[in-house]
Amino acid sequence: MGNKTTVTPGRLIAAPENFITAEQVKAARPARRGFMRGALAAAGGLAAGGALAQSPQTAPFVESPPAIPPWTRRLGPGVATLGYGVPSKFESNVQRRISPGLTPTRETSVSFTPLQNLFGIITPSGLHFERHHSGMPEVDPEQHRLMIHGLVKRPLLLTMDDLMRFPSVSRIHFIECGANSGMEWGNVAVPTVQYTHGMLACSEFTGVLLSTLLEEVGYDKKNGRFILAEGADGSALTRTIPIEFALDDVMVVYGQNGEMLRPENGYPLRLVVPGVQGVSNVKWLRRLEVGDKPWNAREETLHYVDLMPDGIFRQYSGVQEVKSVITSPSGGQKLLDKGFYEITGLAWSGRGKIRRVDVSTDGGRSWRTARLQEPVLTKALTRFRIDWNWDGSPAFLQSRAVDETGHVQPTFAQLRAVRGRNSIYHNNAIFTWQVQPNGEVWNVQLG
Repeated sequence: MGNKTTVTPGRLIAAPENFITAEQVKAARPARRGFMRGALAAAGGLAAGGALAQSPQTAPFVESPPAIPPWTRRLGPGVATLGYGVPSKFESNVQRRISPGLTPTRETSVSFTPLQNLFGIITPSGLHFERHHSGMPEVDPEQHRLMIHGLVKRPLLLTMDDLMRFPSVSRIHFIECGANSGMEWGNVAVPTVQYTHGMLACSEFTGVLLSTLLEEVGYDKKNGRFILAEGADGSALTRTIPIEFALDDVMVVYGQNGEMLRPENGYPLRLVVPGVQGVSNVKWLRRLEVGDKPWNAREETLHYVDLMPDGIFRQYSGVQEVKSVITSPSGGQKLLDKGFYEITGLAWSGRGKIRRVDVSTDGGRSWRTARLQEPVLTKALTRFRIDWNWDGSPAFLQSRAVDETGHVQPTFAQLRAVRGRNSIYHNNAIFTWQVQPNGEVWNVQLG
């Protein structure tokens, strides 16, 4: 059998939180890739004796086990004092975060999902990323109505009670903003996976299939080729949905992760268009109109379009192409020891299921196939894992996903060869984390 090699598990320091200030973001704009190193150094949080030393999670036991700890010697609070459940105070640093300077006001801003802290594929509702175009309306469900009209035989005005009487479905899908990873187009190195890929979440949604409602109103099957969805927020955000999407898996949703939608996620009603960029998943949904051509709404002409190398803007490129990212080890974290680590991350595709994820530790020169954690669902996040024995040498961690349609996640060089260098949206390129010999993990960009 030969000698068996023993591999020692390594230890990983989590990324420090709240280390990006508005001043650092402003200073970073001309610095580009140098930003991340400067921002983290200014924060002073990566050293083992830094911010983490003050965290309650790292406080040592007064007595070593098997001594009985103090919390075992007394009664805890009763259930009547708990109300709506909240996470442990020791997990209070796991929260959505805003990148200062990214958008001009909080009403039109973004908060990012802490992907580095999550397990499995479901994003807790309270950590689902936010993107608002004019703030978050407070909608009274008793007064809210959904109007369905246009090229239909029987226009309807539905209350929430009316909608919840229709046959319902529950399905797990991801939602990703079209601008997710957008700063990488400009070679700006934001430090953690929360900021590089955190405009991404995955939930179990409950509601009514849009196809059910279209049949109820008797839509024009000959001329009805598009649906206009309109929200009840201050911007009355509108998006065009092709009829083939509407008749497939689009949902009019009132439930998320087993409860009613939260206000920031569209309470009491939103659209979920699986696999299509987040802006099409219209929140606070109030109107659906059937028409015979696209509406060319504001968010379809001025934003969420791709400037191609020939100077032409590409519209309606909403399907989120196959993509993946390693969430651990990832930016801002630090490997304390040589030895065994489990590399893990997330993969997704707007075209269906993930078929395979390959992982490289040498910047793409060689690849190994990762394990896919069940369940593997269509248009949902898929968790992947692979073992890695770090020997202390510099490493470049990458993941490359392949979906069931055969689409392969491209390199930056491949993506730029088609898209040029002036894009903002729809970046699905292979992403790289560099592991330094001292164990620090940095955001870098390889061709």
